[in-house]
Amino acid sequence: MTRIETLCSLLERADTFADVGCDHGYCAAYMLTNGLCREAVISDVSRASLAKAERLLAAHIEEGSCRANCADGLTGIAEDTSLVLIAGMGGMEIIGILERGFLPKRFVFQPMKNTEALRRYLVGRGAKIERDFTFYDGKYYDAIKGSRAGGSSYTEAEFRFGRDNLRERPADFLRYLRHRIEREKEIASGLPEPLKGEREALVKAMQEVVS
Repeated sequence: MTRIETLCSLLERADTFADVGCDHGYCAAYMLTNGLCREAVISDVSRASLAKAERLLAAHIEEGSCRANCADGLTGIAEDTSLVLIAGMGGMEIIGILERGFLPKRFVFQPMKNTEALRRYLVGRGAKIERDFTFYDGKYYDAIKGSRAGGSSYTEAEFRFGRDNLRERPADFLRYLRHRIEREKEIASGLPEPLKGEREALVKAMQEVVS
């Protein structure tokens, strides 16, 4: 599946849906055209990006089932929104958005990097993580789905690699790890101690997962 298809597969029926950093608005279009939400909000800090989504969703905006919101993060998004998607941003950027705003009732996050930090933040906030895995569409991505209540208990390995990746060992994740092992070995070879030792320890941990 493509990145957008994978994200859409994680989206459930919701009364209200918000796509933060919506870019083209494809996920909101998926929710509305399939009758999976009563109302959607497309939101982006970039006026130009939001305009692309507005063109795609013009008919829904005209009928009142979709609202465009040009703002940073969760500004302008109601805290009682049923489901929030934040995709295509760094994990630290997503954490910043949540810190400035709120932890959504239900969420799907797709961080581009620093996924471990996001996992730790969500578990520390008492969120329940329901899905947490790596997938491939031209490059490797991580996806996290869950809710703000219920709590999750993670091991150190699960924080580092993703719980579903370790439990299910999907092919995309194993390919990613093998690729990263070779990259980390190359980086480690040119580093002084103790930095080299830290990289070698990471390589060993990854090799234990794929073995």
